[in-house]
Amino acid sequence: MAVTVADPEPGTPHQPPRTRRFPRAWLLRLAAALVSGFAYYLSFAPRPLWWLAPLAFAGFALVLRGRSFRGAFGYGFAFGFVFFLPLLTWLLDFLGPDFGPWPWLGLSFALALYYGLAGGLITLVARLPLAPLWGALVFIALETPRAWFPFGGFPWGRVAFSQPEGAFLPLASIGGAPLVGLAVVGTGFALAALAARLWESRKLTRPAVLAALGTVLPVLAGLALWPAIGTDAQDGERTIATIQGNAPDIGLALQGERVLLRRNTIAESQRLRDAVRAGRVPKPDLVLWPESATTVTGPDPQVDQLVANFGVPALIGALYELPDGHIQNSVIAWDPRTGPGQRYAKQQLVPFGEYVPARKVAELVTPFLDSETVDMLPGDGTNQTLAVAGTKVGVFVCYEAAFDYPARDAVRDGAEVLVVPTNNAWYGESEMSVQQLAMSRLRAVEHGRAVVVSAVSGVSAIVAPDGTVTSSTGLFTADSLVGRVPLRTQTTLSDRLGAWTEYGLLALAIAGVAGGLVLRFRTRRASAGTAAGEAAD
Repeated sequence: MAVTVADPEPGTPHQPPRTRRFPRAWLLRLAAALVSGFAYYLSFAPRPLWWLAPLAFAGFALVLRGRSFRGAFGYGFAFGFVFFLPLLTWLLDFLGPDFGPWPWLGLSFALALYYGLAGGLITLVARLPLAPLWGALVFIALETPRAWFPFGGFPWGRVAFSQPEGAFLPLASIGGAPLVGLAVVGTGFALAALAARLWESRKLTRPAVLAALGTVLPVLAGLALWPAIGTDAQDGERTIATIQGNAPDIGLALQGERVLLRRNTIAESQRLRDAVRAGRVPKPDLVLWPESATTVTGPDPQVDQLVANFGVPALIGALYELPDGHIQNSVIAWDPRTGPGQRYAKQQLVPFGEYVPARKVAELVTPFLDSETVDMLPGDGTNQTLAVAGTKVGVFVCYEAAFDYPARDAVRDGAEVLVVPTNNAWYGESEMSVQQLAMSRLRAVEHGRAVVVSAVSGVSAIVAPDGTVTSSTGLFTADSLVGRVPLRTQTTLSDRLGAWTEYGLLALAIAGVAGGLVLRFRTRRASAGTAAGEAAD
């Protein structure tokens, strides 16, 4: 038989020449991770698309399916980065063009690393029974260290904050933000498992049934809890007025406009007082000023007179100068007869806004630090519940809405209503103010309390104990709200469990990862033993 050069050797099967394949599979997975991450962003305020969050996590889970730790880390990072970039664009409004995009990009990058780690760790629990639940536990567990690091923690963008309304919100009364987040992610992961099982087997197998239950049970649990969310008054009601004086939209430069903030707040307070005297609005029992609306360095006859003219107590958001010259971001209970009294000082300060971490390093990269730039002093939690207007008013300030402990501590101390003085004027016409309002709506359900938000430039709002916004203001306008809110004394299960819910979920996630590692080790050892046996045969 003649053999040509082009023919294969006699007796060998014909093999087509090797061609380099374009890596389409990983590109498709990357695209799916990016689309899922952006869909997750779209579930946040001001869009009422809470149901997009579980769908986004379903897409994320399908991307992670069958991936290695390293691959899942990369897809998790991509999911997180495309989520945080649009969510945190308000940092650009705050810092202005002098800083450029680097702080915004750097923070988004750092936070996306948590999502990358979550993606990698989820692969370790993927072979455990009830894998969607273990995966959700891992993802939510990594929100805990994100509240600690970097720079004292930055929990903005927690899963629960995408749920100020909808089926999952009532779960906040049982387990707070951690349980709401677990329900959202778990529903998405179970939906992905259901889709994958049905695709692979084309029939409703036992794993598919379990996945279907995991998809519907969190939703049904949330819906079943809605009737149990209490909104009735248990210790009477109070009429609370919140003042929004307005501010110029100038970002970081607002630091130099303290006199203007005070003047605007006083002017709007006087307009409200005139409206009350004219009978156009009801007389309030309590007047609430926004965060840092004035500076208090000693006696203040003008505020004394204003509060006396209302004839009711006020809570004054102020930068308070201590005897040693340090400044505390404070809320002062101001009596119409006796003047300033109890004072709460903000505990969770904003890094680079109210204090500068790693100051020596920061001085190398920013032109705004000098010897006159002084860090504020954090409070110690004293007087977080203020006895004013015949009730106990719990206070947490602005950035503290993102953390679980301030509102919880206030309610445990007997707060019957919660107030949130805030100054979001730094952040322009961005989504920051409505993102923060969504947190206050979650806190209302979590603690079963009405929440009154008083903002320098908006959005100010009165929130019912079921998270409903009963009235609100627009951005960058001088306005005021007067509303009647119920006083409630009953504590939710979430308050009684406290941080145990969060740390319990964290412990379960750690146990799941450990179990996944043990299972992976045993599988590899068994595979190695089988291979060795076959080689011996």
